Amino acid sequence: MSQRQLSHTFRISLGIYLLFGSLGLVGCGGGGDTPPLGLVSGKITFDDQPLDDAEVIFQPADGRASAGKTNSSGLYSLAYTMEAKGARIGSHKVTITSARNASGGEGPDTPVAERKELLPAKYHSKSELTAEVKSGSNTINFDLKSK
Repeated sequence: MSQRQLSHTFRISLGIYLLFGSLGLVGCGGGGDTPPLGLVSGKITFDDQPLDDAEVIFQPADGRASAGKTNSSGLYSLAYTMEAKGARIGSHKVTITSARNASGGEGPDTPVAERKELLPAKYHSKSELTAEVKSGSNTINFDLKSK
């Protein structure tokens, strides 16, 4: 190999090394920068029935939101990141959305039918819901009504 080819190969290798090395620095959770969190779980009902497969978002005034999804019993728990469970301590605006797109049907996934929004706007796009997250474990239930 000529000096020029070695130099070119070295620059490409160095570029690849720097690219993948920098990806490790930005990561998914940014280790060490997670604020104090409180664990949050609860139950969501709509007209006294469990609300299944609904998205729940707790948004603090500043910073990252936490999200969760209800199961068939209307139970949810929040995650701040993939690794960190809970929500920032403090006041949150809460949005709950029941609409979903159709998905699945390929491979082991069971098809999920599309669902139009069941909830009044006061629970999602014009949410009036709020919650206070405290240190430790928090059980925060929502009893939503159609009227």
